[in-house]
Amino acid sequence: MKTPISNIYVSVVIPVYRSQSILPQLVGKILIEMTKENLTDQFEILLVNDCSPDKSWSIISTLAEQHPFVRGINLRRNTGQHNAIMAGLNHIRGEFVVMMDDDLQHPPDALGELLRALQTGYDVCYTRYVNRQHAIWKQWGSNFNDWVATRLLDKPKGLYLSSFKAMRCEIAKEVTKYDGPYSYVDGLILDVTRSITVIDIAHQARDKGESNYTFTRLLSLWMKMATSFSVTPLRLATYLGFTLAALSMLMIVFIIIQKMMHPEMAAGWASLTATVLFIGGVQTLCIGMIGEYLGRTYLKLNGKPQYTVGALTWKNDKQQHDAK
Repeated sequence: MKTPISNIYVSVVIPVYRSQSILPQLVGKILIEMTKENLTDQFEILLVNDCSPDKSWSIISTLAEQHPFVRGINLRRNTGQHNAIMAGLNHIRGEFVVMMDDDLQHPPDALGELLRALQTGYDVCYTRYVNRQHAIWKQWGSNFNDWVATRLLDKPKGLYLSSFKAMRCEIAKEVTKYDGPYSYVDGLILDVTRSITVIDIAHQARDKGESNYTFTRLLSLWMKMATSFSVTPLRLATYLGFTLAALSMLMIVFIIIQKMMHPEMAAGWASLTATVLFIGGVQTLCIGMIGEYLGRTYLKLNGKPQYTVGALTWKNDKQQHDAK
């Protein structure tokens, strides 16, 4: 028997991009689920329009007029999923916060299970897909991201960093203390707490349209994780430098011995060219890695905002033009 949910206020944060046709159905399904959980008057849906080029903001404004629990945030420029989530987290009013996508691949009927997991005492609850509906290349990319996160962020093994998750407002407040321009919500959560649990859900097929996560966006997400929350890539560059230096010394000794034993040995242009190109490539990689860190530090020192709010569906003049 399900444990009843009561005496809590829930915030559902949803970043929106190219989803004008899905939003009414998404809001309707969330309302049905919250009604089942006796939370009809105890929840809000924060729809964060990430400067979508379609009519998503117009739909959000209409939904906010129709439903008092819908609150819309319109960003002035496209900032990416994680920064859009940060914008939503900075405006929540709930004790529990749920983050989900706008494409209905995250089933709203799992909201109750997420909230019950938090009621048992956990700080964060992630979801794990039973039957993923993503393309093969996307699943491979996700698995690679999971492998990297385990090593760079000290992520617990077996924990899948899904974008469908819930956490307590205390954790959300700690997460939003981060003011850098390149936020990675899962990395921030792992920095704050290890009180994390997981529930299994059925992954739904996308209702309409195509996924907004291209290979370039996935690569950008990996770079955020690798360079914003870990110095491991720099350490790997250092280890690689030492290894190459040691191999170079061994190669020099080997060449000297070979030349002494075989004076007639011709100069090895092919091996020399291959060695120079290899070392040059590694040096370029390491310099690029260092440059990525320096670039992010430079942008943070110069106050590059995570996002800039252009409009809200509720009246609050102070927040109307705020930026973070």
